[in-house]
Amino acid sequence: MATITDAADPAALQYVLDRLAIQDLIVQYALGQDLHENGDDQVHEQWDVVFAPDARLDYRAGGAAPDLDYQTLIHTMRGPGGTMSGLGSWQHLQGFAAVDIDGDTATARTQHLHTHTGTTDGKDWNLIQTGFFMDRLERRSEGWRITHRTLEILWMQTFPTL
Repeated sequence: MATITDAADPAALQYVLDRLAIQDLIVQYALGQDLHENGDDQVHEQWDVVFAPDARLDYRAGGAAPDLDYQTLIHTMRGPGGTMSGLGSWQHLQGFAAVDIDGDTATARTQHLHTHTGTTDGKDWNLIQTGFFMDRLERRSEGWRITHRTLEILWMQTFPTL
């Protein structure tokens, strides 16, 4: 594997370019969550460049089914009555990914901090979730795409808004 310490090596340059492309995908996922109001149409536009069409997602840690495609996850979260429909605002922060690249495949482990606010039964509340995304990626003709993602939640805390 090339390293960034040997900048004259074309493989080292490719490694840096691949790392940047993968990091951009991970950030694009969060932007897909955050730049749009409840509703799923615009999220598709952003996530179409993040996930491979045949990608599988395991969001059991968040209460979803174990083997979803990303379109189903969007509808589960953002569709009418979806899990995010009671939220007033949110922000999804992604850390820098630890990435291992092997030719045209890669794995990434990324820390996340997700914040949400909402109202239930007339009471305002906040939710903080921390954890990791474990991703498998492939280089495809259109670029790097996530082919499998697992959500791991370290802890989650809900508390009333003061």
